[in-house]
Amino acid sequence: MTVEAVAPATPAAPDADEATLMASPFVRELVKMLRAQDTHGTWDGKSDRKLLDPYILTAEQRREIPIIGDPDPEILWRLELFYNAIGVAIERETGQMVTPMMKMSHEGFGRIVLLAGRLVVVNKQLRDVHRFGFASLAKLAEQGGKFVTDGVAMVRDYPAVAQYGA
Repeated sequence: MTVEAVAPATPAAPDADEATLMASPFVRELVKMLRAQDTHGTWDGKSDRKLLDPYILTAEQRREIPIIGDPDPEILWRLELFYNAIGVAIERETGQMVTPMMKMSHEGFGRIVLLAGRLVVVNKQLRDVHRFGFASLAKLAEQGGKFVTDGVAMVRDYPAVAQYGA
């Protein structure tokens, strides 16, 4: 009897958590970025959560991807949108324009930086980009949110450098 009372409450908790994650500033920006890419309305029927599915890789899916491989254009596109969403979320919070710059080798190794004025607000070394993804929506939101929080802190700590040339 106790098991039956607990069972119906369990599915509601992940939905509540998912709704909270989907409402986070970073995830909202990522969804907006994805929707903006759909110029022909192909994804109009898809839910926001469904649009984020390519960013989620289960352990089994990750095991299926070879350890060494070249990233395909779709993965590079998703990677760019991920960091662009971080940049826009930082812009919304600080009012400073943030510009992404990415340099990537054909083997999937490189670096991405997000710049505000002369300030590097995010600096990330990239490797194994062909395996880019997150274990869950929570991990996606957590990592993106961490970059946004750190970037906003950098702009607030060094406002003169971030505003240089503006």
